[in-house]
Amino acid sequence: MKNLPGFRDFYPEECARRNYIVSTWREVSRRYGFVEYDGPVLEPIELYEKKSGGELLGQLFDFVDKGGRHVAMRPEMTPTLARMVAAREKDFKKPLKWFCCPQFFRYEKQQRGRLREFFQYNADIVGESSPAADAELIALAIDILRELGFTDQDFVVRLSSREIWASFLKERRGSNGFSPAEVDQLLAMVDKAERQEESVTNKQLGLLRVTYTDVQSWAAFWNQRILDAGSAAEGTSLAGFHELLHSHLGPRGLLDYVDVDFSVVRGLAYYTGAVFEIFDRSKRERALAGGGRYDELLSVMSDGKASMPALGFGMGDVVLANLINDTPRAKARMEAWIARRHAADIFVVIANETRRPEALAIAQQLRDTGLRVDFPLTAASFKKQLQTAVEHVGAEFAVVVGDEWPEVKVKTLATRQEDRIVQTELAHWLRNRQKGI
Repeated sequence: MKNLPGFRDFYPEECARRNYIVSTWREVSRRYGFVEYDGPVLEPIELYEKKSGGELLGQLFDFVDKGGRHVAMRPEMTPTLARMVAAREKDFKKPLKWFCCPQFFRYEKQQRGRLREFFQYNADIVGESSPAADAELIALAIDILRELGFTDQDFVVRLSSREIWASFLKERRGSNGFSPAEVDQLLAMVDKAERQEESVTNKQLGLLRVTYTDVQSWAAFWNQRILDAGSAAEGTSLAGFHELLHSHLGPRGLLDYVDVDFSVVRGLAYYTGAVFEIFDRSKRERALAGGGRYDELLSVMSDGKASMPALGFGMGDVVLANLINDTPRAKARMEAWIARRHAADIFVVIANETRRPEALAIAQQLRDTGLRVDFPLTAASFKKQLQTAVEHVGAEFAVVVGDEWPEVKVKTLATRQEDRIVQTELAHWLRNRQKGI
């Protein structure tokens, strides 16, 4: 029987590659002072109906459970995070810096870089409105990719702000501005513009009495003004965006990784300010990561009881794994990481089957000290046991239990050097050898 379309089996080799990505997510997150959390796989469908926008609702794996509740398997984490923080926000000192690496589910067309189940890294900062928080998240995303072996020649952060489009509409209709629904329509049109014919975009924008030329000119004007470090952005809606670039990302030396691109607006309805997407420069893949500010979501989730600024981003494992496999430098780093995490460090070879009780005692004692140990579960030839130690387990040492008892023979498998060690000193000797002593 085959697995379902868009779902994966993780055999040991695939699981090792997934663990490499997840381990990197965790390691870099902790460097930045983030702590890990998680939430339920199932949520009430209302959580997504109100917070995530129409496109995502059509991708839900949803059903009515045995208790009559309409539920959905989580397609993203931000609504769950907002619900969790709103429920206990007084219990935590702000700002919160939380991350998670859970599995998600979306019923959508299976294609390169997009499956119906995937693991996704999420990092969020709650309770901080300063552009310094935006810079911290962008720096975190960049450092994760650098830790995986990528450079500024491999990927780019396309950085934007939704506020530019609110001001665009306001200028064209004066103080009355546009309705929230019209702002959402404009954002959706801008989001799709580079993926469709210009004539289609112009037809859609005509409903708001603007043209694609108007949109491009507005974006180009602000793009130049924002990129100029000496430009006076104070008093404009993009003052914080200017500060993000030149006061926070610039001093970190990260501007080579960033392109200002106001065509990036992100599709989900809850984003409110600065947003970004990360792409590989070759454009072989879908977005590697994306996120931004959602300052109003916590207030909505808690009926105004927990009103706090917030921002976050997500990074999926499917596209990331594709790019690693296609980038020799990153692939070599992954393979080296996996090679260091073989099944066991030590293989206990039972050269004389009558010594199996002593061999089992040695294996358990070594494991009790924290060493990773394997041994043959049934009788096998000496040659076959050594072959298993090298080819299947990847052990560094073979501890041979035979007629020399209470001494054992230790073979360093890479050099074939042999040492005789008294059994009572074995664990200490092995630990020193692993440390190079």
